[in-house]
Amino acid sequence: MSLSLQNAADRRSPPQALFTTRRLLTLLFGPAVQRQFHVRYWDGTLEGPPRPTPATLVLKVPQALRRMLLPPSDLALGEAYIFGDFDVEGNLEHLLAQAVSLGDKLLNPLVAAQVFALLLGLPGEPRPAPRPAFESRNPAHTKDRDASAIRYHYDVGNDFYATWLDEKMVYSCAYFATGEETLEEAQTIKLDRICRKLRLKEGEHLLDIGCGWGGLAIYAAKNYGVRVTGITLSPAQAEVARARAEAAGVGDKVSIEIRDYRDLEPTTRYDKVASVGMFEHVGLAKMPQYFAQIYRLLKPGGLVLNHGIVKEITPAFVHWGFGLLERYLNSRSFIQNYVFPDGELSRLSEVNLRAEHAGFEIRDAENMREHYALTLREWVRRLETHHQELLDRGLVDEVTYRIWRLYMSGSAQSFAAGRIGVVQTLLAKPWPGGEAGLPLNRRDIELERA
Repeated sequence: MSLSLQNAADRRSPPQALFTTRRLLTLLFGPAVQRQFHVRYWDGTLEGPPRPTPATLVLKVPQALRRMLLPPSDLALGEAYIFGDFDVEGNLEHLLAQAVSLGDKLLNPLVAAQVFALLLGLPGEPRPAPRPAFESRNPAHTKDRDASAIRYHYDVGNDFYATWLDEKMVYSCAYFATGEETLEEAQTIKLDRICRKLRLKEGEHLLDIGCGWGGLAIYAAKNYGVRVTGITLSPAQAEVARARAEAAGVGDKVSIEIRDYRDLEPTTRYDKVASVGMFEHVGLAKMPQYFAQIYRLLKPGGLVLNHGIVKEITPAFVHWGFGLLERYLNSRSFIQNYVFPDGELSRLSEVNLRAEHAGFEIRDAENMREHYALTLREWVRRLETHHQELLDRGLVDEVTYRIWRLYMSGSAQSFAAGRIGVVQTLLAKPWPGGEAGLPLNRRDIELERA
C-alpha cells in the first residue's frame, strides 16, 4: 500500500470508520439481524439478531478489522486477538466457525476486491507487536532445534497446565465412550485403550516416546505390570513425571529420561512402543528416520501405537498446485509462530506409507477426531474458568492466556469440522515367518475389563 493511501486511511474520522466497519461485516456475514453472533463496537454500540447468540465479537478499536484481515492469514487474526484489537465474549469456537466461511467468499474476485478496498478505508496505524519468543538458528527438525521447540511449548509452566488438564496431566486426546464421561474418566479410558491395543503383558518393557508428565507410563506400570522407559525433551515435564511415578509407587518400574528418540541405542530392545502426540513434531522429511529408528528398537513380534494429529481435508489451492501460496500461509500461521514451532501435519496415508517402508505392518487405525473436539472444549472451559486465577498467581500474562484460549478453541473447531483428525495406528513388526501374534478379533480391546 502506498504512503498516500496509508495517510488517507489514518485521517478517517471515527464515524467513517464505524460506517466502513459495518459495511464490511454486512458484506462478509450478511445483515446484522441474520448473523449467528452479536457485535459490540468501540463506541459501545451493540448490534445483531433480536435473539441471544453464543458469542459477541467486541471490536475495541477502529483499526480492528484491518488488523484482523490484512495481510490475509490466521497470524494476522491471531495477533489482533492476543494483543487486544478485538475480544470475544462467550463461545470463541462458535465465532471461529463463522469466520471459516470467509475463505469461500474471498475466492470470489469481486467480493475480495470490495473487501480489500473497504479495509484500506479503515485507520491504518500499525500496532507494535512483539516477535514470538521462539528463535533458533538451526535448521528445522535438527536435534537442537527440536529440543528448543518442545521446550518453548511445554515449559510454559507445570502449574499452568495443571489448572486445566485432568488429574493425571494427560495432554492428548481423551476417549469419551458415551460422551457423558468427565475429563478424568475419558482420559483413563484412553490410557487403558492404548494398553489394550498394545496387548501389554506383565514383565514387558514399554518405550513411551514423548512421555509428557508420565500419565501413560505410570498407568501402564501400575495396571499392567510393565517396565516403562519414557523419554521427553522437556526438563519441566521430566521432573514432574519422575515425582509422580514415585508417588504412585512405581518409581522402580518407570524410568524417565530427557532424550531425543534418535539418540536411543538399539542395544536395548523393547517389547512395545507408544508414541502419543509426538510425531506431529517429527516432520514429513524426517518420518522415514523416525519409523526406521522405532523398527530397530522393537523386538520381532512387537507392536507400536502411533497416535497423532493428521490433515483431513486439503484446501483447494493445494490441488491447484499453488505451492507458493501454501508455503506463504504456513509461514503466516499463528500456531507455527506462537504455539508449536516447526509443528507439521501430514496426511495419514503419507505417514502410514513411511511406516510400511520401514517394515511395519498396519494392523489397526482409529480416527478419534470427535473425541479431540470434546477434549479441547473441556480444556477451554477449564482454562476460562481459571483465567483470573492464572493472572493473579502470575502463572501467565494476558497475552499468553489469549494464545492458549485461541489455539485450543480453533483446534476444537477444526476437529469438529473435519479439517484435521487424530488417529491411533497400531503397527506390528512380524516375526520372519509372518506371525504377528494378534488375536483374530478386537474383542479384547472393546470389552470392559473385569
